[in-house]
Amino acid sequence: MRRWLPDFIRQRRGARADRTGRSAEAAAREALAAEGWQVLAERHRTPAGELDLIAEKDGLLAFIEVKARPSWREAAFALAPRQQARLMAAAEIWLAHHPGHGSRGIRFDVLLVAADGSVKRIIDALRET
Repeated sequence: MRRWLPDFIRQRRGARADRTGRSAEAAAREALAAEGWQVLAERHRTPAGELDLIAEKDGLLAFIEVKARPSWREAAFALAPRQQARLMAAAEIWLAHHPGHGSRGIRFDVLLVAADGSVKRIIDALRET
């Protein structure tokens, strides 16, 4: 009886995280639309990993990672180097299949969603140095 409890708790946490993620992505989508961006893909899966949102505005293509955390500070530090590499690899795969996008440039943004639903954008968050 004790063994199933951790699995049950893990499943509940996973379901809660999924709801939070979907809610944050909806808030991010609305913020993008309000700024005139066209969302081309949501939760796009590639062999390298998933891209939360892909959007384009006036020829500028943005691969967008959405992070929902209780505070801005926690959200801002939620993108580890390993995840950054995964996002870049996934973006390369997407671009190989959609070569007509990004005529004016490509960037990686992070949209931070706070617990109250407010959204902040970190523009060009994954610029390679």
